[in-house]
Amino acid sequence: MNDRAALRKRLIQERMDLPDRLELAEQLQSVLRIWLVRRRETTIGAYWPIKGEFDPLPALYRWSEADPTRRIGIPVVDKEHGTLHFHVWYPGCPMEEDAYGITKPKDTETFQPQLLLVPCVGYGPAGLRIGYGGGFMARTVQEMSPRPEMVGVGYAHGFLPLLKREPDDVPVDSMLTEEGVVWERDPG
Repeated sequence: MNDRAALRKRLIQERMDLPDRLELAEQLQSVLRIWLVRRRETTIGAYWPIKGEFDPLPALYRWSEADPTRRIGIPVVDKEHGTLHFHVWYPGCPMEEDAYGITKPKDTETFQPQLLLVPCVGYGPAGLRIGYGGGFMARTVQEMSPRPEMVGVGYAHGFLPLLKREPDDVPVDSMLTEEGVVWERDPG
């Protein structure tokens, strides 16, 4: 478990090889849509799915249809600071690839999300999350004020019960999988 680079590689390959990934994604879409019903936020930062990640955008689009003030953002890397800026996304908006080959909105306005949906390569107890190891999300969240609520999304196969926290880890406040809400921080 200490070699996170090898662990990431293994978990990504396992995720890509899930024989029922489409069915799991449908289940997670349902979990996310139901979870969003009780949320009061009007701005959510998400991500463009890569490497077999769960795609949250269909559920978020359904969420945004209920209120015209709701906005969805996709991150764009600020290479100079190693952080992310969230640009408005909507179906059909102009898109382009960033310097890392990841699709991003082109020339849409930026905003600071109240809630962040973050992809999880793996996850562990108490909100521990393994991302891709670049630290973009951690640096971004540390600079945001007020800090947005962070919600991890991923498939249950990525649960690592013995995962230990590393110094730069920023735990998520909630974790959603196709099995439901598997962890939520105590708001008290």
